[in-house]
Amino acid sequence: MSRFVDKPWGGEEIFAETERYVGKILTVRAGHELSLQYHRVKDETMRVLDGICELHLRASPESAGEQRLVLQPGDVQHIPPGVVHRLVAVTEVRLIEVSTPELGDVVRIEDRYGRAGSCAP
Repeated sequence: MSRFVDKPWGGEEIFAETERYVGKILTVRAGHELSLQYHRVKDETMRVLDGICELHLRASPESAGEQRLVLQPGDVQHIPPGVVHRLVAVTEVRLIEVSTPELGDVVRIEDRYGRAGSCAP
């Protein structure tokens, strides 16, 4: 059974959650963005279903320089643990995210909604 989680940038539907993996559908409103963040353990892959977004990436919290990818429907991106990332919705965007089950493993570096800081266990 799905559960819905409201977020300041939109929301997520968690449609699968087991000891080994989690499946979500994220909806991010146009002009909104997720935290600049990384995960210590969580490994995730996302696939854009609808809309256009930018994915900002840095190899690690200590690394300089940022890569910006424009993702469109059908594009897939793997984000291993330790990679700093932020998703920015150019248009309203829906994407599927599949990950390992560590949902609380979020280290926020920046957050426009006042949620900065570590959420990691």
